[in-house]
Amino acid sequence: MYVRLFLFFYPIRPASMTYDDVTHLSAKIKPKQQKVELEMAIDTLNPNYCRSKGEQIALNVDGTCTDETNTYSSKLMDKQTFCSSQAASNVSRYAAAVYRKGELHLTPLHGILQLRPSFTYLDKADAKHREREAANEGGDSSQDEAEDDVKQITVRFSRPETEQARQRRVQSYEFLQKRQAEEHWVHLHYYGLKDSRSEHERQYLFSQAHGLAENTELIKSPSEYLMMLMPPSVEEENDKPVAPSNVLSMAQLRTLPLADQIKILMKNVKVMPFANLMSLLGSGTDSTAVLRCIQQVAMLVQGNWVVKSDVLYPKDTSSPHSGVPAEVLCRGRDFVMWKFTQGRWVVRKEVAAVTKLCPEDVKDFLEHMSVARINKGWEFMLPYDEDFVKKHPDIVQRQHMLWMGIQAKLEKVYSLLKEHLAPKKQETQSGHPLLVSGEQRVNMAKARVKQNYGQLEKEFQRQKAELKSNDASAKMDVSNIRIKEEPVSDEEPMDTSAYEGMNNGVVNGLHAEDSMDSLNGRLPGGCGDRVAQELKAFVSSTFKKQFVLTLSELKRLFNLHLASLPPGHTLFSGISDKMLQDMVLDTGCKQIFVPFPPQTAASPDELKVYALWEAGDTYDQHRQVLLEIFSRNYRVRRNVIQNQLSQECGEDVNKQELDRVLKDCCVSYGGMWYLKGTVQS
Repeated sequence: MYVRLFLFFYPIRPASMTYDDVTHLSAKIKPKQQKVELEMAIDTLNPNYCRSKGEQIALNVDGTCTDETNTYSSKLMDKQTFCSSQAASNVSRYAAAVYRKGELHLTPLHGILQLRPSFTYLDKADAKHREREAANEGGDSSQDEAEDDVKQITVRFSRPETEQARQRRVQSYEFLQKRQAEEHWVHLHYYGLKDSRSEHERQYLFSQAHGLAENTELIKSPSEYLMMLMPPSVEEENDKPVAPSNVLSMAQLRTLPLADQIKILMKNVKVMPFANLMSLLGSGTDSTAVLRCIQQVAMLVQGNWVVKSDVLYPKDTSSPHSGVPAEVLCRGRDFVMWKFTQGRWVVRKEVAAVTKLCPEDVKDFLEHMSVARINKGWEFMLPYDEDFVKKHPDIVQRQHMLWMGIQAKLEKVYSLLKEHLAPKKQETQSGHPLLVSGEQRVNMAKARVKQNYGQLEKEFQRQKAELKSNDASAKMDVSNIRIKEEPVSDEEPMDTSAYEGMNNGVVNGLHAEDSMDSLNGRLPGGCGDRVAQELKAFVSSTFKKQFVLTLSELKRLFNLHLASLPPGHTLFSGISDKMLQDMVLDTGCKQIFVPFPPQTAASPDELKVYALWEAGDTYDQHRQVLLEIFSRNYRVRRNVIQNQLSQECGEDVNKQELDRVLKDCCVSYGGMWYLKGTVQS
């Protein structure tokens, strides 16, 4: 391959530099990429050259050792490398011109490159620095010891590559970089300005024909000749510059049609106010045309424009994280966008629970249009654009209708509840995020119970009246009623303050006038049996999962269970501490009297420890022995527990069995083992 490379040092060369100054220059080229590198000598004797700085740079790059791989063999930065970049994407209209003896000689150009200083030597200096740090940290480790180490390796077999995956790989940045690196450099020879070879090459800039008869293309009128030099704009449309996929050039961008400009900008920026979009499109752009185009590629969210999902996820594409098709991704992202039309905050777990997409995909959706706030959620990244909403009410109304259609589609696809679809009044008025924590969910459930209590009370009064009318002929004699007297205890009743307002002057969910049946241990209308069954089911299932619980923890779990029940459930009739403790003992549990230390700060409910005595599995005997140990000791070491289990069970207890028993009943803290809920920090 024969390449003519002409170097023009103006207009960036120093004023004092001439062609004669180039005493040493080496060049190499990659023809396919049209990439050139020049290595030019630096005049180290020039008074403007800082010698100490040159020595420091050479020392940082090459270090103190001297070998053939050194960048600066003279221990001084005595050369500079220049790397080329494309100065123009279309050079068909450019030519090199030489004027001589009244004649203008034009030579077409196949490429225009701009040379800029290359600082790869700084990367080499950083690599040297990291190697020195690694050597210092590694110390004098023995190589033989490193070779003796046996490392486990994992062998994976790659799946057959699909055509779609191959196309994505070929278009990836890493593949293009690898292809560029594989092309070999072609070294060029440099000839000075006064060299005979340079003089010979310069003659090619002049036309060798001296008669117009031989140059038939020049026998044209001036207008035709100008038409040849400057073809009409129709041909230009066939070869428009293509904007890069990851980096936008504003000069190239503005050569595209308005719709393509807006699409490329929105695809890269994702979220943008209308005022910012107009500033990027340049002065003189018609705002009406922009509004017409922006609605084709973006949706209005809080007065700002967010790129549509089908623009980011075209048809026949899939998620790079999970492989989910583009249609499913578009639905999930539309749900996130719709949530931001309802408020400024979105909870990531809620989005994942509704869309059923992987966390990486959900995170991508949220990062497109919001920012994460610690312990709060994801907030929409731009403030509400009130100016745009006031200036363009027709656009806002049209976008609102589009969102109503998307909402109907999401409701059908995700089976959303209507209460979730309607925006919260408090949120729309205040504009603050509506984040519901676990405690707030419990309070909301209690509030719903309180609101529905009036209706339930009316239903109860109606049933009571029916019972009185049906049993009027068969009234019981008051003298035959025996009142069950329970022993008086100093312990406080179960904390039901959260439900006192709900009861509205009732005792355990019943009015004072009807509390006689409750004192007899039953509820009217056979409710007592249902309450006992529900309470027994809760206690049994809880202890089969936990095995050991304090009364305080059991009451907490019971309150959470109440909050999850629908309004009007039988357990809302009122459960006292004594009823709960009696039910625990009735379900086969025993109270473990743990000898707490005298200075303990535990509450009375935390001092009461209950454990499931028989679960019906092979570890019942081991757990019983373990509970007996903790009835005599507040905390025990693991080896003591293992020895005691081996003695009582008559056989050696292996590690797996011991771990299972300890996991069921105990927790470890500071090298000691405690029953669950008894650790005092």
